[in-house]
Amino acid sequence: MSEKAVIVEGLSKGYQLGSGKSGNLRETLTSVLSIKKKHDKIFWALQDINFEINKGDAVGIIGRNGAGKSTLLKILSRITSPTKGGFQLNGRVSSLLEVGTGFHPELTGKENIYLNGTILGMKRSEVKAKFDEIVAFSGIEKFIYTPVKRYSSGMYVRLAFAVAAHLEPEILIVDEVLAVGDAEFQKKCLGKMKDVSANEGRTVLFVSHNLGAVSQLCNKGIFLEDGKLKISGKINEVIDAYIKSSQEQVTVIDRREDADWAHKNHFIYFSMKGENGTIASEFKHDETVTLRVKIYIPQDHPSLEFAISLYDRIKNRVFTIHEKLSKFVKENNVFTLKITLPKAFITPGNYSWLMCINHSGIEVQDLHEDFYPFTIIDNGSSFYGYQPGSYGSVFVNYTVE
Repeated sequence: MSEKAVIVEGLSKGYQLGSGKSGNLRETLTSVLSIKKKHDKIFWALQDINFEINKGDAVGIIGRNGAGKSTLLKILSRITSPTKGGFQLNGRVSSLLEVGTGFHPELTGKENIYLNGTILGMKRSEVKAKFDEIVAFSGIEKFIYTPVKRYSSGMYVRLAFAVAAHLEPEILIVDEVLAVGDAEFQKKCLGKMKDVSANEGRTVLFVSHNLGAVSQLCNKGIFLEDGKLKISGKINEVIDAYIKSSQEQVTVIDRREDADWAHKNHFIYFSMKGENGTIASEFKHDETVTLRVKIYIPQDHPSLEFAISLYDRIKNRVFTIHEKLSKFVKENNVFTLKITLPKAFITPGNYSWLMCINHSGIEVQDLHEDFYPFTIIDNGSSFYGYQPGSYGSVFVNYTVE
């Protein structure tokens, strides 16, 4: 039986909703004690979370904003306490959660490296043995004797991650903070976390909205939704469950009767149909798919344009249709576009759309993101016209009715 690195049992975190006014000690104590009495005024960031993580696992924690991911990591890092339940961590923990935490601003980078090592229970000689490796990984050698209060956010993250990853914690906890760094450094960090987990047998907990990074790094996953654990297990199964939950029931949009939009440029209709002519959200790989888009333009302008982009399951852009509306003909202030996706044009998988109307390429007038999720089903046909990982504009057949 695998040895457990993390055990979480019945974990809940509640925040009392109130006026936010500060008062005297009596009012403060009354407010704190009332959290157990006034359940209708409590916001539960986490509710009855239960899971176990084996030593050596790299675990991706995913979910939409507000799902409770960061709250969970803060509890496991002992930054905040749970309202109910408990947890057990078997080993030293190093956390990288927010820019600005973990280092003393008045101390230099070098002094903070030794301070963090001391906090982790390491001897000075142990930290010294890792010092050059930490500095080299961070890439900020020139500033290692500068107080960290003078660091940029990117420099701070570089040193903070280098310290967290190299001082040999048994459990490494990393939040979305890596997004502050440049792309090359993010790639470097992912490689280091993968090495820490796969080759050194240490446990990694990683929160990110980048599903590509999560799937590359992690072998296990936890999906949180509205403070509740929806599923935990193999990372591919968890990602699939997350994507499926994001696919709301598909409906066409039709806002022609909405008074708030009566005088605005906006999309009023969108649908996808397969070869049988019915609106759907699943299509065979070898069938032609037709999009019908209607745009209401009461305030016309020569520089008005629209863009429709297709995104895959991990939010890589597959292609974009980008045109000025002035080149088309409208009827009763409505442009109707018919866009045809040829057979065998898109590889099987899950996709969604982004649609935008803007003025002069700057002023956004209507925007729909993660819109109309749909699936291309692999039915054994060959495919062409798609290069995995590519993005940008490609030619797609479309006509205007």
